[in-house]
Amino acid sequence: MTCGEVKAQESLDVIRGESSNNSWLHFSDAPNSLYHHLAGQAFEQLEHRSVSINEMGSADDWQRRQEHLKEVLMDITGPYPEKTPLNATVTRTIQKDDYKVEHIVYESRPGFFVTSSMFIPDGLGTSQAPAILYVSGHYEEAYRNSNYQHLILNLVKKGFIVFAIDPVGQGERLEYYDRNTGSSMVGGPTSEHSYPGAQAFISGSSQAHYMIWDGIRAVDYLQEREEVDPDRIGITGMSGGGTQAAYIAAMDERIYASAPGNYITSFTRLLQTIGPQDAEQNLFHGIANGIDHADLLSVRAPKPVLIKSTTNDFFSIQGARETAKEVSVIYEALGSGEKFGMVEDDGGHTVTRKNREAMYAFFQQHLDNPGSPDDQETDILSEDEIQVTKSGQVSRSYGGETVFSLNRMEAGKQLAELQQSRINLGSHLPGVLEAAKKLSGYQEPETVDNPVFTGRFQRSGYVIEKYFVKGEGDYVIPYLLMVPDNPNGKSVIYLHPSGKAAQAAEGGEMEWFARNGFTVLAPDLAGIGEMGAGGSSELRREWRASILIGRSIVGIRAGDIVRLARLLQKNAEEGEIYGVARKELGPVLLHAAVFEPAIERVALLDSYSSYSSIVLNRFYDTGFIHSTVAGALTAYDLPDLAASLAPRKLMMAGITDGAGKPVSSENLQEDISIIKTAYQHKNAPELLSVSGKAEGEKLHDLFKEWFK
Repeated sequence: MTCGEVKAQESLDVIRGESSNNSWLHFSDAPNSLYHHLAGQAFEQLEHRSVSINEMGSADDWQRRQEHLKEVLMDITGPYPEKTPLNATVTRTIQKDDYKVEHIVYESRPGFFVTSSMFIPDGLGTSQAPAILYVSGHYEEAYRNSNYQHLILNLVKKGFIVFAIDPVGQGERLEYYDRNTGSSMVGGPTSEHSYPGAQAFISGSSQAHYMIWDGIRAVDYLQEREEVDPDRIGITGMSGGGTQAAYIAAMDERIYASAPGNYITSFTRLLQTIGPQDAEQNLFHGIANGIDHADLLSVRAPKPVLIKSTTNDFFSIQGARETAKEVSVIYEALGSGEKFGMVEDDGGHTVTRKNREAMYAFFQQHLDNPGSPDDQETDILSEDEIQVTKSGQVSRSYGGETVFSLNRMEAGKQLAELQQSRINLGSHLPGVLEAAKKLSGYQEPETVDNPVFTGRFQRSGYVIEKYFVKGEGDYVIPYLLMVPDNPNGKSVIYLHPSGKAAQAAEGGEMEWFARNGFTVLAPDLAGIGEMGAGGSSELRREWRASILIGRSIVGIRAGDIVRLARLLQKNAEEGEIYGVARKELGPVLLHAAVFEPAIERVALLDSYSSYSSIVLNRFYDTGFIHSTVAGALTAYDLPDLAASLAPRKLMMAGITDGAGKPVSSENLQEDISIIKTAYQHKNAPELLSVSGKAEGEKLHDLFKEWFK
């Protein structure tokens, strides 16, 4: 029998048996329990928000709320940089029968190039025209898509100037462009957003921050153009463009009329249906700060707003209707009910003709540009005609900054501040403890329930018992307990990213501990093993949900590890509790051990060295993301937590970088310097062990030294 095999009669499942006769039907939805737990907390926060909304009565009440919303939105999406020269350049002009297109590149930040096209109707003369900022949804080609071009050209036919910009990661702004394949190295547009967006979250920023600023600077450019009436500017877009339209209009008061499409719903309905989407659609601690979709619109009142929705969109139409009902109240309170509206049509995730014509009419009315709202046939531009840069990609024609590089610069400043703080460990480390608790959303376990026993089988030298115990929320933690025939009075909490069964077979790593007299507790933490939905994409969805509510998967799991440690304390006659974690569960164990002194020794195997190693490197392992804490680098990094363990015994073997590759000796020394300093400060340098990757007997030798 190999290390990876388990005897058929030795099922390691605790709540999900091989047949209905040994399954716990009550936990049939266990793989989704982490999501339900996070969503449930979001619903509580949203209900609290609803209570405050229902207390709004007078116009003064709503205006005070608007001022509050402006502050909150600025706080959770900013701070924004100072405005710098746009250095806008018209790369070329295409003349058509009744309009022209100026292809433009501007810098929303120094060296951060935005590709765009301005569609200008003929016959404007010296008069100024209303302008629409068009922001694109998640088509890779952005506004070059034929559906988007059709809408844009209809607006142009009706006398509007349309300024269409490429969202970062789309069109000619692919940030991970592969010259050999001509496509993105990380995936489609949502991946182009979420990949750097995850790094931004760790730094306490967001992908939305960068995309909103691109839009604000686009408005700056519109106001520089003599053809544009600066008082008649609108914005629209659908899907991801609807997200941008809602965000940018909420943050820029110069936009008079806003018509977001196929995005507006409510967080309650979003969480009940498809869950949080890609990075820019999630504001840092948004729900925790009392923000819902309605706030993106009500903060603009009494400026005109039109919601465009379809009844069969994956963005819940019920949520859109409920949001529209809420927003209409503030418009009525301010005496401007006619400036808010919603149009819906039967259809999927698309802008139907009815909705397009409603949008044309909306802009015609509120931007004072009367005419027929009828949708007309258009001849879209060819691929060559609508190309902005000479090469077709900013990265090839201009180079410049990316969201990754900009965020890396900000992270560098944060790390410099951390280094300064580390000079005085006496004040730094207590601050790290409090910051880690707050930012991770850790909740101290108030009680530890008695476990439920579900089965047992005997092996040579030890027995495996199966239990589950209540976790932080309305879910359970299934775990295996290996009890040796000759116990040494000590216990090991063993954490593996593949779950409790990963090393539980005969000949596995857990058995080695049991044969050395240790009681081994191996859990399936929330989102893992029997408690997992089976893929990292699900955990990314749950990670985003945790960010919205001001928590983290790390904090929840750390709380459950503390719960298990206290369970061992309560049930054990004597002894010490150790913790062993592999790979991305290393950061989780680090948090738990810092929060719980009962975990007396910690061993991290093949764990990545620091959150900064993810943020500072262009490419990282996406499987690590759910073990990160949003905003961590504003106050601490993993080495700070490890330093807080001194003088408890700490072993680190096979440390990797954020990409899962062996970390260079130079970077390793940089990451562990504070840990070494802390152990020296405690006069315990011998209690810290750092070594290269170890397996088999070499790893066993390290463990034996760790036991001493």
